[in-house]
Amino acid sequence: MDVAEAMTLLLSPQGRLDPYPAYERLRAHGPVVEAWPGLHVATGYAVIDEVLRDPRYVVSYEPLPQTTVAGWAESPAVASIARSMLRANPPDHGRMRQIVAGAFTPRRVAALREVVTAQAAALVAAMAERGRDGTTVDVLDAFAYPLPIGVICALLGVPEADRSAFRTWTADLTVVLEPEISEAELAVADRGAVALRDYFRDLVEARRRTPADDLTTALVQAHDAEVGRLDAEELLANLVVLLVAGFETTTNLLGNGLVVLLGHPAHAAALRDNPDLAGAYVEELLRIDSPVQVTSRISSVPVAPGGVPVPAGGEVLLLLGAGNRDPERFADPTRFDPTRPQNQPLSFGGGPHYCLGAALARLEARIAFPLLLRALPDLALAGEPRHRARLTLRGYATLPVTTVTRPHQATGVEPRRTVATTSAERRRIARVSAGERGTPTGAGPGTP
Repeated sequence: MDVAEAMTLLLSPQGRLDPYPAYERLRAHGPVVEAWPGLHVATGYAVIDEVLRDPRYVVSYEPLPQTTVAGWAESPAVASIARSMLRANPPDHGRMRQIVAGAFTPRRVAALREVVTAQAAALVAAMAERGRDGTTVDVLDAFAYPLPIGVICALLGVPEADRSAFRTWTADLTVVLEPEISEAELAVADRGAVALRDYFRDLVEARRRTPADDLTTALVQAHDAEVGRLDAEELLANLVVLLVAGFETTTNLLGNGLVVLLGHPAHAAALRDNPDLAGAYVEELLRIDSPVQVTSRISSVPVAPGGVPVPAGGEVLLLLGAGNRDPERFADPTRFDPTRPQNQPLSFGGGPHYCLGAALARLEARIAFPLLLRALPDLALAGEPRHRARLTLRGYATLPVTTVTRPHQATGVEPRRTVATTSAERRRIARVSAGERGTPTGAGPGTP
């Protein structure tokens, strides 16, 4: 299969559901190949890591990327991404990132452990109660979505009652991150973007009237206090991106990882017996089926990644999921092996755009997997999980399981307790994110 055929496979509905065969067909042509004029594709771990860290590559030349899709330049979905730190280069990237980075320092993330553990335990207890008679439970609905959305919404100061619509809105918006989209898909993304921007516009005004110890207040104060620090469009765009990045990848990590664990019962049993192994397990789960599969960079000058010439202005599509299975970097790369030495997956990116929320996502996963396995020892797939037809953000649309476990014996948490964040937990998250003072400062690991 030549490169063009492999790219056609990768971008097809089949490739979006399972990109790994297409990755291997591309890898057969080298760690970097020219897909068509103006676009190179990288599958090699070393090359991807190099490009992510090399300042000669940028995320975009223009405020909006170029495309042939009608309406792209006027798209609210594109604006919601393009005006955020996700698509910004120096000095704008550092200016925006610094405002929120203080909420994601290792110290502040570690301080959230008790809150995350309590929320996770309550969700598992509710799962056990719902499935105690053998009823099928969707892990995404019951656990993998509400856990990270509860944490990021508490950080942002989003009331519990307003969170239910976010899953649909963000699912609609994030199609704009795909390498190729249609006009119909862009229209869907725009609807999600408009809904999210309208919501945060109202929240901004509410925080302007009544400040709180949350990230939304911090961004509003940065916008209002100093001309040029954060304009109105950047304020809304970064709130949208913080929400999306704060739970989308973690939801996918929890869902993808659980399927892998249930498919490897011996490894699952080892983690159940020894939760201290969770750190190594999470790294291998990130590697074997990354929740983020694709990103890209544009060369600002002529470069030669992997020895392949790329002209100034050329785009390099970085297939993170392929790099994570590069046999030059990982022995027997398709095998799930939590004991791998020096396991450093590319799933959270690298360089200046390394995911700000990486430490928080890891914390949630390190708590969630052992808890699920210990509290629900009979946890099993109930039918075939269904993937979303997305390449960039890889995850499941449905993930049905059976639990058949008594909640009090499993978790010690009363099933009557709400599975949403309690008022005390929201206050604790806000205090941690604000450094017990208010506007966060400093730098640390969170959104790309």
